[in-house]
Amino acid sequence: MKVLVIGSGGREHALAWALTQDPEVEQVVAAPGNPGIAALRPAHDGQTIVCRSIDIEDHDAVLALAQEIEADLVVVGPEAPLVAGLADPLRDAGFAVFGPSGEAAQIEGSKAFAKDVMAAASVPTGRAYVCTTPEEAATAIDAFGPPYVVKDDGLAAGKGVVVTSDREEALAHAAQCGQVLIEEFLDGPEVSLFAITDGTTVLPMQPAQDFKRLADNDEGPNTGGMGAYTPLPWAPDDLVAEITEKVLQPTIDELRHRGTPFSGLLYAGLALTSRGVRVIEFNCRFGDPETQALLPMLKTPLGGLLLAAATGKLADQGDLSWRDAASVAVVVAAKKYPSSPRKGDPIAGVEQAESDDVRVFHAGTALDDEELVTSGGRVLAVSAVGKDLAEARQRAYAAVGQIRIKGSQHRTDIALKAERGEITL
Repeated sequence: MKVLVIGSGGREHALAWALTQDPEVEQVVAAPGNPGIAALRPAHDGQTIVCRSIDIEDHDAVLALAQEIEADLVVVGPEAPLVAGLADPLRDAGFAVFGPSGEAAQIEGSKAFAKDVMAAASVPTGRAYVCTTPEEAATAIDAFGPPYVVKDDGLAAGKGVVVTSDREEALAHAAQCGQVLIEEFLDGPEVSLFAITDGTTVLPMQPAQDFKRLADNDEGPNTGGMGAYTPLPWAPDDLVAEITEKVLQPTIDELRHRGTPFSGLLYAGLALTSRGVRVIEFNCRFGDPETQALLPMLKTPLGGLLLAAATGKLADQGDLSWRDAASVAVVVAAKKYPSSPRKGDPIAGVEQAESDDVRVFHAGTALDDEELVTSGGRVLAVSAVGKDLAEARQRAYAAVGQIRIKGSQHRTDIALKAERGEITL
């Protein structure tokens, strides 16, 4: 199987690595990829891994590359090209594509659209007002009261949400967004649940938890995600079954009934509130950095799984198989992230940090005269597997300690409360 992976971040590095572990995958082509993907070693004889430098916003260029390499499967990683409809011309040309159509991807591209789908499917979520003027936003903000939840309706790379008790900050964010959603605050721990789907069948993955705030103790500004872990030892045994029944399957069924079937990865961000499970948001692709924690735990071969979803054969797949272990991913971010991350700083210690149990996934890296340097805000995700969360945390943070980037920052409390048993429902 020849697989074309579209994207250049940590999620795509994790996907490319996991695809190489599938014995049926003979070639992985990443476009444009990153230095971490380019450095991947073949997992079996005859396998090749290459990066091709193209503009993924140029749909014709992506299609031409898929045709050139005769791809058996195209995996579109990031949300922006999915929302822009990249999957559509690829499917029209006969390629098996893991990723939703442009219309179905609006489940992430427009939060107002997602709320409409949830209402039609009776999916539990928070109350919200869609506002288009500062006056409407102010009225909605006052109707809910603090803490205020203000969400940009469109894509914002994981940083379009402000949760604050400061009314002026809430109003200022709303004024920057154009169309905006003002939502009720949802209490309780948050859970990320991914589901592989072919538009009819839904296969949930293992639940994970990510950390959006920049600093320890969930302080500082919102980011694209500073770390994640899986599994969730504090979660009820029937949580995945409940979310599949009440959230995932009804959403997939509603999209299909609308004539916009969703095929690919549906990501549900959820709050386990005192009133039950509530959807915070949907994404139309693998989440980052949860993917970097989840994929090292997955025993089911990834290439065959994604191909089954892309070709409508997921019902034949069977349940997913997971390692009896735990995984922790810690993001190492550049200085001044998320406001104005510094670029061009040398990165050292990556090779020393890696081992059989630790992988360093590249997100914001580049090569400058063969030297690895920073090129984005979230630079690396250090992912470690252990027999339990304590061992996985120890391995992850020991590896983080070996990586040297001037002025870099990371959280020190990823999975700490879960390890200590301090999360309760």
